[in-house]
Amino acid sequence: MSRKPTLPPSPSAGHRMRGFEPVFGLMKQSVRAAGEARGFAVARLLTHWAEVAGEDMAHKTRPVKIGYGRASPGGGIGATLTLLVKASEAPMVQMALPVLKERVNAVYGYNAISHIHLTQTAATGFAEGQAEFIPAAKAVKAPDPATRAEAQAATGKVSDPGLRAALEQLAENILNRRRP
Repeated sequence: MSRKPTLPPSPSAGHRMRGFEPVFGLMKQSVRAAGEARGFAVARLLTHWAEVAGEDMAHKTRPVKIGYGRASPGGGIGATLTLLVKASEAPMVQMALPVLKERVNAVYGYNAISHIHLTQTAATGFAEGQAEFIPAAKAVKAPDPATRAEAQAATGKVSDPGLRAALEQLAENILNRRRP
């Protein structure tokens, strides 16, 4: 007697009604596993560092790892957050560590971090530590008037202004790509 092949379960009606799912929802487990391998129990600390540390501090620092060791006299459970810092910014970051520690612990909801260690090199090597944290903004060149006129002519019949503007931008991008 042969066995019938088992089919995967069909999606529930609620699952089908949701439509598209956010990309992060599909890769949440992978990000969590990668973060936990570096000691980050809360992935939000990595993914939303600018919100946790503040824009100014995020430009100067990057979280590298969290090490869990013995409990320290300063309180908490003894976790140490290691931050990568530019050498020129280290003294200013050092002065702001108490505030930064409070903000990081607010993400965890308790005193999880008892110490913040600053390093001027990346955990994996020296090359990563030399790179800029925030890439420089790309220079925006002025649009070519002939290209703009051609894009406006192509989208002139569209009545919706928002759609027309989006299509004009798309047409300009396509026309600019063709021209070297």
